[in-house]
Amino acid sequence: MRPAGLIGSLGTLVAAGALALLPASATTAAPTTTATSTPAPMTATAATAVTISPVDLDGPAVSTVKVTVTNAGPERMRLLTVSFGGPVGWAVQPSVLRVDGSLAEGASAEATFRIRVPEPRPGFTVRTFTATATYRGGDGAGSATGTRTQRSGTPLANLAAAYNNVGVTDESDTGPGDYDGEGNSFSAQKLADAGLRPGGTVTALGAALRWPDVPSGTRNNVSAAGQAIAVSGTGTRLVLLGSGVTSGASGTATVYYTDGTSSTGSFGFPNWSFDPANAHGATLVASSDGRNRPGGYGNAGIAYRVFAHSIALDPGKRVEFVVLPSNGNIHLFDLAVAS
Repeated sequence: MRPAGLIGSLGTLVAAGALALLPASATTAAPTTTATSTPAPMTATAATAVTISPVDLDGPAVSTVKVTVTNAGPERMRLLTVSFGGPVGWAVQPSVLRVDGSLAEGASAEATFRIRVPEPRPGFTVRTFTATATYRGGDGAGSATGTRTQRSGTPLANLAAAYNNVGVTDESDTGPGDYDGEGNSFSAQKLADAGLRPGGTVTALGAALRWPDVPSGTRNNVSAAGQAIAVSGTGTRLVLLGSGVTSGASGTATVYYTDGTSSTGSFGFPNWSFDPANAHGATLVASSDGRNRPGGYGNAGIAYRVFAHSIALDPGKRVEFVVLPSNGNIHLFDLAVAS
């Protein structure tokens, strides 16, 4: 952390920001000739590149960020404007810069912004910064966007490290349960009858998952709240095991790969009872008879269920960690990579 006296006020920064034009490379490919009269195949036009320099997150401070725009198109780039933004609430000065003149093919413009970085917060955080260039000419697209993702802290070692809810109780002691916010929970005995026992393997959607290996009446599932969970492996999909509370148990998970890239996928679970078993595109894994209520076992004859769902992965990359949706209606018992 830097001394507060060195930070100053963003209001005192130069409103116009700073901008530099970088010369194009002096190297030029030699022309080539061909003896055939057949026209050469057309190649795709290279896209405009927008890159963001690393952001110093050692706040509280005002950090300098450079955005570089490179004209990769066949025409000169003109009327170039560059905007930059960070996480919600992080002030940027200036937020937009305009470039005078034009850029030849291969030339670059470098725009300098200042961003106020708050004091670091404990835990794992992923922050995304975005820069957008709008222009005429160049590759003809009219705009291009670049993003930079930076993280601080460490993801939780596994899903068990994120357990925050008691979803299974013994019929002889139902008091600790509160899967749905009303003191209800799965019956350990009825789950066992359905094949779900502590530490047991659950096969679903091509993945080998594990039912939580903890005693009844203790935390055994995650109510999703944007937790970052370490997951390692390569495959075509991430399989999630759980069920929903209410009919609104859906959201988007973000998968981060070891090469620094990421992908997103949406999924959802039906309510643990009453919703159609295929709601949100889920797959039924097991049904248990009745549930445990604060006063004991009840609701016999009504099914309380566990489902599986999956999101697509890039099969050519290794998963490093997953950030869960911020929707507490989603409850997860396990997740795993499937080939």
